[in-house]
Amino acid sequence: MTSTDSRADHIARFPFPFPRDQYRYSTNVEPAGNPTATVAGSWGDTRIAIDAHYHRELAERERILAEDPSRHQCLPHMVPAAWDAMLTLMRMLADEYPRTMTLERHEGSWFWKNDLLGIEHNFVFGDPDTLPAPPLVYICGQIQEDVVLLDQREGELWGDAGLVTFAADWSFGFDVGMSFLEIHGPVPRVHSEKIITRAHNFLMRLEPGQSYRRTNWTLTVHGKLDTSTETYPEWGKDRRTLADGPLDEVGDRLFLRTEVQHLIRLAHSGAVMFLIRTYLLPFRDIASVPEWGERLYRVLEDLPVDMAEYKGISRTREPGMRWLLNHGNVEL
Repeated sequence: MTSTDSRADHIARFPFPFPRDQYRYSTNVEPAGNPTATVAGSWGDTRIAIDAHYHRELAERERILAEDPSRHQCLPHMVPAAWDAMLTLMRMLADEYPRTMTLERHEGSWFWKNDLLGIEHNFVFGDPDTLPAPPLVYICGQIQEDVVLLDQREGELWGDAGLVTFAADWSFGFDVGMSFLEIHGPVPRVHSEKIITRAHNFLMRLEPGQSYRRTNWTLTVHGKLDTSTETYPEWGKDRRTLADGPLDEVGDRLFLRTEVQHLIRLAHSGAVMFLIRTYLLPFRDIASVPEWGERLYRVLEDLPVDMAEYKGISRTREPGMRWLLNHGNVEL
């Protein structure tokens, strides 16, 4: 496959998050596992997405974890949920990618095979001595998604376990142990408009085995996956240099970042699993799809100031709009 073919496939499978010219916070939840058509192609036919960036993104996750092991957290009472999540993800991989992933039940143990990484491993469920790493570390070394596990108790959901290496301007290490409502406390409008309460109630009602999805988005400079608050000194200046730099460079330096979040109730532990998969597409590729370029411009133009500030795009929105005005098929 040539780089041109790879780029075209990446555009075709990109989850463009805007169905209309205006964006406001909403629960925007739909059943998972069904493809969503776009003007450039489609996305969403699987709950776990493996693409051409598989090995590169897993190497990036390994590097980040080696430098900062706190990106993986599992409070003691969540260990059973972590094992539940690992086995659930293995089942999903084997079901969605049967040619490269295999999960077999043997007497008293399990056999796992991942041909993409050359892994063949026998393990006993719940026995840490039979895995080379904690269950979330082991399985997240084989998927491109971040994982957060929510415990349900006392009438609330609590973010008590997970592995997050590709956070967008937040810190899982800071949030671990907080309630779902506390984690989303800083998000503007979602409390006054009761959005976060509806989302919380929806998650509380999820039945075992049910899976849904939603999208979220922001803008990221240089296509960096890890823009967590821990690494802000490394990437924070990028917003200023983009705003102060040549307009011609914006199309290649500024990326639309879409998160596809899957919400799954684990059958054995009862925990709610969040899968967060990050996709990045530069503005130049966005503009290659005329409808996308114009729609992104309209969304950025209409976005309220408080939402732009929370998303961290106050500096990058205006140069992004100016570039799209010149290159994005925008009609004023």
